[in-house]
Amino acid sequence: MTISPGDPLPDATLVQLGADGPASVSLADKTKGRKVVIFAVPGAYTPTCHSAHVPSFIRTKDQFDAKGVNEIICISVNDPFVMKSWGEATGATAAGITMLGDADSSFTKAIGMDFDAPPAGLHARSKRYAMLVDDGRVTLLQAEESPGVCEVSGGEALLENM
Repeated sequence: MTISPGDPLPDATLVQLGADGPASVSLADKTKGRKVVIFAVPGAYTPTCHSAHVPSFIRTKDQFDAKGVNEIICISVNDPFVMKSWGEATGATAAGITMLGDADSSFTKAIGMDFDAPPAGLHARSKRYAMLVDDGRVTLLQAEESPGVCEVSGGEALLENM
């Protein structure tokens, strides 16, 4: 079942590369008592993710801050080494966007946002979406019909509906 507005986020542990190596990150801890934007992409460095989706949240970071968003998190079914490198390459890390890996796609599967595209070499990947989470509960969810487009899940589109 796909997660919907009003639903609580499931318990999930993601991974981030820190100064001491890979570190577990509790999504519940990140969202408890906070307003957080989570956006997910099918894969780091893939064309739409790299040239459209991440840049849309870099451009709009200040506007989200002004609306009381405490943190913007990018999730991809990738390892923490790739996510750290990609965050640096795109400028997302410098902009203050948190880059988290869902290496085994357990979070992505738990919220029903997983898909496979074998011809593109993508297995157990995340659909493209953006959501607003308030105190661990989804208040707004905007998912793309196709993983190759970034229209309703970009930063500007999410802001427009907040």
